[in-house]
Amino acid sequence: MVSKSPSLTHLSQKDVDHFATILPRTSILSTIPPFDASADDLKPFNSDWMDKYHGYSKCVLKPRTAKEVSEILKYCWERRIAVVPQGGNTGLVGGSVPLHDEVIINLGNMKNVRTFDPVSGVLVCDAGCVLETLTEYLAPHKHIMPLDLGAKGSCQIGGNVSTNAGGLRLLRYGSLHGSVLGLEVVLPNGEIMNQLSTIRKDNTGYDLKQLFIGAEGTLGIVTGVSILTPAMPQSSQNLLLALPSYEAVPAVYKAAKRYLSEIISAFEYFDRQSYNLVCRHTGAKALDEAEIGDSPAFVLIETSGGSEEHDQEKMTALLEHLYGGESGSEKPLINFGTLSQSPAQFAALWVLRESIAEAGGKAGKVYKYDVSVPPAEFVNVTNKVREKVKGHVKEVVGYGHVGDGNLHINVIAEKYSKELEELLEPFVFEVVASYRGSISAEHGIGSMKPQHLHFSKDAVSIDLMKKIKVLFDERGIMNPGKVVPM
Repeated sequence: MVSKSPSLTHLSQKDVDHFATILPRTSILSTIPPFDASADDLKPFNSDWMDKYHGYSKCVLKPRTAKEVSEILKYCWERRIAVVPQGGNTGLVGGSVPLHDEVIINLGNMKNVRTFDPVSGVLVCDAGCVLETLTEYLAPHKHIMPLDLGAKGSCQIGGNVSTNAGGLRLLRYGSLHGSVLGLEVVLPNGEIMNQLSTIRKDNTGYDLKQLFIGAEGTLGIVTGVSILTPAMPQSSQNLLLALPSYEAVPAVYKAAKRYLSEIISAFEYFDRQSYNLVCRHTGAKALDEAEIGDSPAFVLIETSGGSEEHDQEKMTALLEHLYGGESGSEKPLINFGTLSQSPAQFAALWVLRESIAEAGGKAGKVYKYDVSVPPAEFVNVTNKVREKVKGHVKEVVGYGHVGDGNLHINVIAEKYSKELEELLEPFVFEVVASYRGSISAEHGIGSMKPQHLHFSKDAVSIDLMKKIKVLFDERGIMNPGKVVPM
């Protein structure tokens, strides 16, 4: 763990008293008198949902406006008090959990939709809005959010932006670097940068918002988001395929792009170990064993289009091609395929893919690796990790987003241990680097990976990142120990 900088101040009763002049007492949770919260009261904020990362904050602040965030940060800047911005705390790399006794600024009370333009589809909202709540808000307007995550019921849009969250729809709608049009950010010294643009084209110098997308709260706190939302598809279908080999995955993806073209919205992969894990978790076989046989790999394809008849024709043509094999070959590319016939079946097929992470958490303590490698290498990377930890863990499963080369490797163990962590790290990152991949595809760096950043960034890039950090936060109060190895 990174030691606390001697230049940072420990929180005192005087500091908490000052926070009470900014926020109502109901928006402050602290173990420091005159407040009487217990350590257990602060535990949900001091720990991540995996119970892997733990901090020791004595104070959680819940501002309701950007002005309150500004006043808090202005005081913390003057007093050199370290802070950790926190949204839904659904991250996987410790980015929203204190390393020491930093003040937690939780944005859960900032949950207002400010404006929505049904013509342009631009939504402006507070950073604390929950992703699923925004999806529900947009539904009557026939729009959707451009990202979809397993944690959508808890994660907040400010956290999504701050971690540049990817998710299931990136193949269709791109990353947040493209769909976010503007941001409102409170800088470390308390100044408010208002760049909440609602226009798509703005070529007036440096695009400053991009620095905060994926910065994980190390440069400032995102308090408002302007985001472009796509029109709701008129037709959605999905198709679950069981493949005869891992080698068939790239061929099936190529065929899907060719036959489905503009309507493909997701192309998800999971291995047999992932499928078996979910079946054990749910207590039921999701598919007919006689039909899938010993298939080692599975693919879930989703389409989103404007005409059900048109989309079904495309899906049918794809299935016929996959059963017929590639040109010049009679060997099918799939063992089995099932096309959703109802909204209930559509949801059930997605549950199979989205339950993998939950099933892993129920099976043991999970080391999660979120990496980018060429899709053809998904199984090779996963197998190298399996071989490395053989006999030391319960199971290793691999799944991910083929469309953007994002592989998730979940190593399921009896417990978290230093010995197992040292066995896995930096080994996993060395393997990824050997394929010229990224050690973080969508989860971010947090406190888990700063020391491994060199596997994905050269020395010049890391030096520039450090200079940017110092430029915005020379006193080092913003989420210390995260992202950049200072």
